[in-house]
Amino acid sequence: MGNLTRIAACHAAPVFLSAKATTAKAISLIQEAAGNKANLVVFPESYIPAFPIWSALRAPTENHELFKRMAVESVFVDGDEMNAVRATAKQLGVLVSIGFSEKVRYSSATLFNSNLLIGTDGEILVHHRKLMPTFYEKLTWAPGDGHGLQVADTAFGKIGFLICGENTNPLARYALTAQGEQIHISSWPAVWPTRIPQSVTSALSSSDAKANGDEGKTAGPSVARGVNYDNVAANRTRAAAHCFEAKCFGVLCAGVLGDDAIETVASGAGAPDLVSQALQQSSRGATMFLDTTGTLLPGFTIDSQTSAREQRDLLQEKEGILYVDVDLGDCIEGKQYHDIAGGYQRLDVFELKVDRRRRQPALFE
Repeated sequence: MGNLTRIAACHAAPVFLSAKATTAKAISLIQEAAGNKANLVVFPESYIPAFPIWSALRAPTENHELFKRMAVESVFVDGDEMNAVRATAKQLGVLVSIGFSEKVRYSSATLFNSNLLIGTDGEILVHHRKLMPTFYEKLTWAPGDGHGLQVADTAFGKIGFLICGENTNPLARYALTAQGEQIHISSWPAVWPTRIPQSVTSALSSSDAKANGDEGKTAGPSVARGVNYDNVAANRTRAAAHCFEAKCFGVLCAGVLGDDAIETVASGAGAPDLVSQALQQSSRGATMFLDTTGTLLPGFTIDSQTSAREQRDLLQEKEGILYVDVDLGDCIEGKQYHDIAGGYQRLDVFELKVDRRRRQPALFE
């Protein structure tokens, strides 16, 4: 067994739409994880200041004020919030991966779904903007670029990450594999509903069936017939595929939906009770670890009072920090079978070009 890397995945809710308060909470969690000897501390997608879940359940015409709050509370990559996180990482000598909604100085409303990997010296190792916002996320975030498709070679492993739906993109995943990635971070929201849960609409559906003369009829299982998005299965499937192909460890870090988020999103909606029930009953994301074959890797929690450990497969409903110790030497064996960026690849047949230029609205000479 070689040197172990301890990873801490923070399964946490933001202080909804408050960059200052959420940053303070993030710093507290980093301090707790560092006190438990973590080398890498990971946060969910768009942790600061929030994930714009309102776009899933409310019409765009209802969301102007929420978007305005999101724009105001989003943070600059070189602003006070990120500088505070960087200072904490440096002070404690830990790596930090954190998702945030990024605003830019050339626009008052252009936002990016971004993630930073911060080194133990407080320097930014990777600054990534999600390549393409997914589905209703396009109502909040602009497309990013390839600048952040980088793997950082650190003392605790070669670390890369993708944000949420990007983990579906085989080219983005291969770009990281081609850089020798050993630890892959995938960040996720607390919920990601694609429709109102059936439990919320069942009464309405029953009434409609009677009115249409369809009572007693049933349809086979189909996404098109009302199945909501399964956060746990969908996220694990994508992450496990990458771990198996890249022979790397996987860190799936999802957010938690707080009561403040439910109250804020439901308030002002055209159907507040429906929105509130839909959020409460939507499938929750889970925080977990995977080994280099894509198999679930049990982690553990550490009691803040007694320091007692409890083995856990995942965290889902309640906040907490899930830890795991990984041996990077375990990334070697599987590459004997399939080293898809090395000896198992046909570089004479396939060629991938990645444009890493950071895009700007104009070039001034």
